[in-house]
Amino acid sequence: MFNPKKVFLGITPTVWTNDDFQLVGDDIGFEQCVSEMALAGFQGCSVGHKFPNDPAVLKAALDLRGLRVSEPWASTFFTVADMEERTIESFHEQLRFIKSMGGTDIVVAELGRAVHQQPVSLLPNRPIMNDEQWKKLTTGLNGLGRIARDAGMRLCYHHHLGTVVQSRKDVDRLMAETDPNLVFLLLDTGHLFVAGDDPLAMTKAYARRIKHVHLKDIRAEVWKAVEKKHGSFYEAMLAGFFTVPGDGAIDFRPILQELSDHDYEGWLMVEAEQDARKAHPLTYALKARAYLREVIGW
Repeated sequence: MFNPKKVFLGITPTVWTNDDFQLVGDDIGFEQCVSEMALAGFQGCSVGHKFPNDPAVLKAALDLRGLRVSEPWASTFFTVADMEERTIESFHEQLRFIKSMGGTDIVVAELGRAVHQQPVSLLPNRPIMNDEQWKKLTTGLNGLGRIARDAGMRLCYHHHLGTVVQSRKDVDRLMAETDPNLVFLLLDTGHLFVAGDDPLAMTKAYARRIKHVHLKDIRAEVWKAVEKKHGSFYEAMLAGFFTVPGDGAIDFRPILQELSDHDYEGWLMVEAEQDARKAHPLTYALKARAYLREVIGW
């Protein structure tokens, strides 16, 4: 299905620990996390809050286990007053870091007025942008995309629950109002499903522009129960609405086939924010790897 020389399988630390809610998985250390990633058969990982800040130290630890860094996260705040300069400074820092680690992609998401870290009902409280804010965001992203391109990197935008770009409608506008040569799309199957949209349909629409993928599955019945109680992102996560590919409601086969048919190159990242006390991390990492081996053949 995919060329293993051009497509790489990774996993995020959120299977073990959580960056938004750092008490979740707090008893699991960095060494255990990356060792189990390697043991499960993955080639790389994104960077979590427990990872060493020194690139040399981090690279040595990952090299020891045959892992690479797939991406760093860079939050943007273009829709917040007086935050543009700080956003650009932070982006440059993350760009230098990922380049020093040999990465090619930098993942961004606009977190101005985001509610996914707040104790509020998730979908009804997500922020909505006016036209002026849309212009600030898309202009800012084009600027960051140009910086990334000039550094030999790709900027990939992550649509995310509880943020200004959450739904397929939001993604459509973002794609229409940004430069396709500067701003690429990170497809997150789980976030889109919970937002009420079809991950396969969006994959078909933007297969050529998708340059990074988060493979996240959903336990639909758990989400419905949380939504009925007007639960927060945190409550949904603890209840177990996210899980690894092959363990939930999403059929990944046609999604991955669509990407393959359009010669996708880059990272396929398993991601599932979960409570390690309820979902044993290594067990779920192995389950995800076995599912991907079955689907893509390696």
